[in-house]
Amino acid sequence: MTTAAVIGAGAGGMAAAYDLVKAGKQVTIFERDATPGGLAAGFKEEGWNWSLEKYYHHWFQSDSSILSLIKEMGLDDKLHFYRPKTVVFHQGDFYPLDSPLAALLFPGFSIIDKARFGFVTIYLRYLSSWKPLEKLTAHEWMLKYYGEKVYRTLFEPLLMGKFSGYYKDVNMAWFWARFKVRTPRLGTYEGGFQAFLNDFTEKLKSLGVEFRFGVEVERVAPAENGRVSVVVGGQRIVFDQAIATLPPKIMTRFAPELSQGYLDKLDSLQSLGAVVLIVSLKRQLSEKGYYWFNLPKSAGFPFLALVEHTNFAPRQYFGGEHLIYCGDYLEPSHEYFSLTQEQLLERFLPSLRTFNPNFDPSWVNRSWLFRTPFAQPVPLINHSKNIPAIQTPIPGLYYASMSQVYPWDRGTNFAVKLGREAAALMNQPAARS
Repeated sequence: MTTAAVIGAGAGGMAAAYDLVKAGKQVTIFERDATPGGLAAGFKEEGWNWSLEKYYHHWFQSDSSILSLIKEMGLDDKLHFYRPKTVVFHQGDFYPLDSPLAALLFPGFSIIDKARFGFVTIYLRYLSSWKPLEKLTAHEWMLKYYGEKVYRTLFEPLLMGKFSGYYKDVNMAWFWARFKVRTPRLGTYEGGFQAFLNDFTEKLKSLGVEFRFGVEVERVAPAENGRVSVVVGGQRIVFDQAIATLPPKIMTRFAPELSQGYLDKLDSLQSLGAVVLIVSLKRQLSEKGYYWFNLPKSAGFPFLALVEHTNFAPRQYFGGEHLIYCGDYLEPSHEYFSLTQEQLLERFLPSLRTFNPNFDPSWVNRSWLFRTPFAQPVPLINHSKNIPAIQTPIPGLYYASMSQVYPWDRGTNFAVKLGREAAALMNQPAARS
């Protein structure tokens, strides 16, 4: 029987394992953490019926890869979709801008601006070919076609918040993808994303997949007869095939025997980290029930987005607590990666009065802090030329990371799509069997 190693128990790695084991292979998944999920993992406190994601997550109705997989496993009755409200900050107040009607009512645009916004957005939604767009930056394209007012008011703050110092360098194909597939209705899983990942784990175990949690792979290298060796805890284990789902910079350290050209591509891929402070409140922050707040850094907010999770998933699932995320994408050298949780709370809490003038620090029950140095890939001009192939130069070794889902944005849906594409390559007759 062909043996296959999967390095990383995120959604992509587990999706690959699902198709590999169904093809009759003996699959082992190695995961550094004690639970599955990667950046989609969650935690559950006493008194909660659902888990809460460490980094805010939801699904769109157009996320066909993950939704089809859930249906395939017979778990689609556990999907929950809602229509939460998304708002933008403009001149001291928050306004919905997530529907055609909301755009017409938005006070920041003139009639001409609104018409231009509508026509250009429709054009992007129906445009099928994205390749020409990657030759231009989103900054220059949107400034030209949306115009100064719409761009400076709406899109420039989004780019600046999402990509920090890279915001003028991100290509337009990435932004096109956001218009192409996103929907106003958002979904989650009964019990939270961690519940889905746990159910997925049990399904894989029932099919014969072995999980090895709490172990860190130290090295991946070519082995005899076209096989792949995986070193774990100083022990060398040889597999017929292996797929790594690691961030590019980590992959270069794990597999230094890759060809120089492949290593150069991995090295060229840029990424930002994420800092998320979750705060439990005694009261609802947004009395209008807003879920997602897009925030311009130029207005003085100390984070990119505020997400009131319990205006999306009902708070009764979380012991009646009101839960908010304060999140940002930043360079790993940013001070937020070294400040303590208490220091970040002190930095963030004063801004909550912008969302509710009555906010008082006494509303805070408790908080949690999560940070990762690899969260948001940065797609530069002609990014498709820099994407490493799934099949690496090392025979039997495959690679699938969030930097390869381009032009789409990172998330569990496209991780699943990429993982299954990698498994299809591994299951081809030309691959080792």
